[in-house]
Amino acid sequence: MDAQSNNPYNTPVHSRPVPLVRVQGSHREMGRQIGEAMREQVKHSIENARKLLADAYEQLELTWEGATIQARKYLPFAQERYPQYVEEMMGIAEGGDVSFEDVVVLNAMEAVTTDALHLTRCTSMAINEQRTADGHILAAHNEDWVPEDEEDVYVVHAKPNTEPPFLAMTYGGLLPNIGFNAYGIAQLIDSVYPNDSRIGIPRIVVGRAVLAARTPAGAIRRTIVPHRAAGYNHVILHESGEIYSVEVSARRFDILYAEDGIMVHTNHYLSAHMKELEAEPEELISSRVRYFRARRLLEQSQVHTIKTLQAIQKDHVNFSNSICNHAVDLREPLDREKTINAMVFDLTARQMHIAWGNPCQNQYHTYHLED
Repeated sequence: MDAQSNNPYNTPVHSRPVPLVRVQGSHREMGRQIGEAMREQVKHSIENARKLLADAYEQLELTWEGATIQARKYLPFAQERYPQYVEEMMGIAEGGDVSFEDVVVLNAMEAVTTDALHLTRCTSMAINEQRTADGHILAAHNEDWVPEDEEDVYVVHAKPNTEPPFLAMTYGGLLPNIGFNAYGIAQLIDSVYPNDSRIGIPRIVVGRAVLAARTPAGAIRRTIVPHRAAGYNHVILHESGEIYSVEVSARRFDILYAEDGIMVHTNHYLSAHMKELEAEPEELISSRVRYFRARRLLEQSQVHTIKTLQAIQKDHVNFSNSICNHAVDLREPLDREKTINAMVFDLTARQMHIAWGNPCQNQYHTYHLED
């Protein structure tokens, strides 16, 4: 089928906006409110994860019971450094009427599968006032993951008692981490694949902590917290126009700075220091294609808007492993992916524009962070 047809591969179309959940209070209370409001999604995401492990048993030789045992090893590190986010997971379990251990497995899934979920997923872009029509700070992110979790996407508007308010996307029983807060800090996350992973603080917990940062340096420090299990790439923006890409593994990191007002990152390391740790770089060819394609499209225009970023998010070059990623081959359980949502942040206006599912087929809807 032609990638430019009206609806390639019967891509799901959502007739309503992504659900919005408003929560406030202590971390336990916020988790419980999320779990209660999104109970169906929390349960569904656990069912999806259980099925994924069952389908991939031949490759992973890991049962859900085995994953639970492995996840327990990571929990003490999270409890010691970030007990408040463990409280959020406890609240999600209570409100969602599921076991706490199941929620822990979800949030440590990348670790317990030793990155066998090697999906070359996600495309992140950021531009500052040098390159926008209205002088605003903009960021864009395509979230690529297994198709089954698309139904479980939602947006959290949170007002913690002791941390900055934030607006973030998540799905199922996962802690939110891609979003921005009232102090003008935004975070985009791309999976990367270092070979030095270890038992430690799960990456999702590290990402959640960044949403509580009040300064760019504070955000960066949180990405490289000691005793982390592995690492993501964190694109960190500040309302001043500062843009950083923090490439992280379990033991190393490097900080890249936006050139000419733009930043692009996908799922491979850009720093020579970090490339030394990249596991199976030959598996990340489509990540490199998306990186160069997104960078070229950004550089073609000196002035960008929310609409121009959304147009890039719909790009189908290298279909189906394109920026707008489509699920085509569903046979291999560990090699299935699609864009389950696409976001553009206007950090200056504190707005999130999000399309539920592939942006080529679904409309963007706008959410606001209210202090």
